[in-house]
Amino acid sequence: MKPLIVSHGSPRTIIAFALSALLLGGCATFSKDGGFDTVSQITQDRTGKTVKAMHSDDDAASVQSSTKTLLAKPLDAGDAVQIALLNNRGLQATYAELGMAEADLVQAGRLQNPGFTFRRTRQGDDVLIERTFTLNLIRLITAPMAQRIEGRRFEQVKLQVANEALRVATETRRTYFDAIAADQGVTYARQVSLVAESGADLAHQMGRSGNWSALEQAREQAFYAEATAGVARATKASVMAREKLTRLMGLWGDDIKFQLPDRLPELPAQPLELDNAESFALQNRLDVQAGKLETEGLASSLGLSKITRLVNVLDLGYIRNSHAGLPQERGYELSIEIPLFDWGGARVTRAESIYMQSVNRLAETAINARSEVRESYLGYRTSYDLAKHYRDNIVPLRKKISDENLLRYNGMLIGVFELLADARDQVASVNAYIEALKDYWIAETDLQAALGGKLPNNTSIMKGQ
Repeated sequence: MKPLIVSHGSPRTIIAFALSALLLGGCATFSKDGGFDTVSQITQDRTGKTVKAMHSDDDAASVQSSTKTLLAKPLDAGDAVQIALLNNRGLQATYAELGMAEADLVQAGRLQNPGFTFRRTRQGDDVLIERTFTLNLIRLITAPMAQRIEGRRFEQVKLQVANEALRVATETRRTYFDAIAADQGVTYARQVSLVAESGADLAHQMGRSGNWSALEQAREQAFYAEATAGVARATKASVMAREKLTRLMGLWGDDIKFQLPDRLPELPAQPLELDNAESFALQNRLDVQAGKLETEGLASSLGLSKITRLVNVLDLGYIRNSHAGLPQERGYELSIEIPLFDWGGARVTRAESIYMQSVNRLAETAINARSEVRESYLGYRTSYDLAKHYRDNIVPLRKKISDENLLRYNGMLIGVFELLADARDQVASVNAYIEALKDYWIAETDLQAALGGKLPNNTSIMKGQ
């Protein structure tokens, strides 16, 4: 398809227009922080912890120093989260998304490089020299809109990266409580095993003296065997939870010898009371905010598709030709694609479909956010009530029963096997309370995540969280 050539015009005007466009394109530059300040501020506001991107050896040394300081003492949940936010390499890799998005934004503000064509031909003794300087006008016309689109996408990526930081923080808190509970589970599993071992030894001795039947001996031996298997399962769960926490915190070498507290934090005196939790979540959740920006950006992109549906190639060129023995020929050339076969309808339809897809996904995100808040708050309150019930009722009752049985044993009203069975029941109740307490702290973490990474100002959270 031959371009439309106009042989008359003002070359100075064309050159001035091209130079001004090039100067405009040269104004697009990279920011000093690369978008990281927004991520840092959001993370600080919602977790109380800092993040740092490692771009150099000095940055890595600074992170390592901070990590060593936190690892010098038994970790609380806040310390574990801080180490993960600084040291998790998957999160560090996510920070690169900021640089890529900003590069797209800067590129959108820069024009496509102009083209220069030089042609020299000979026809007999005549020499024909053609010089053409071309500039893509469509890129110039649509540059402001393209910049706005990429600007929205850059803001969207900031929210997505910050949301990933919050996800890592949430997963670290969950795993932290899992690891402590698993360690406590090993302790109580060993206590049960010791009690079972004592019962099995006593049953064996009584069986040898003829005071116990083979069935009664087998029961005690079976319980001891099951208790031994329970220790193995608890140990495995403890190792797996600790290794998961190690991975989240990005630790290796000697740093994996970090210390955890012996016990889970105590249950708070009162549960959190939340009003308008759904509205709070929709205002604060980063996935909802990112979805809104994506939808707005696609709406602008749709407008761009409609603008360029008929004219998607428009090149302006300055021509200077020389013919042997003739005056120089000057002018400009305008090339335009003629929409003879492709009227751009397919591009517009595709853009509209992508936009509607984004609208529905945003609606789905909002609906899911509301549901997750309701579900997590119900789980939170149920976990709190259950842990409180174990703490205030079941565990004290088991202790009272144990004390009474000890008195009865001292009075020779019951035997040693009844006393051992009661000890097993008491340990099982304490172990169940530990599980309930762990479930509470994980439920509190899930509630915080469902609300967008932080709790409302009128609520309080555990110290160090």
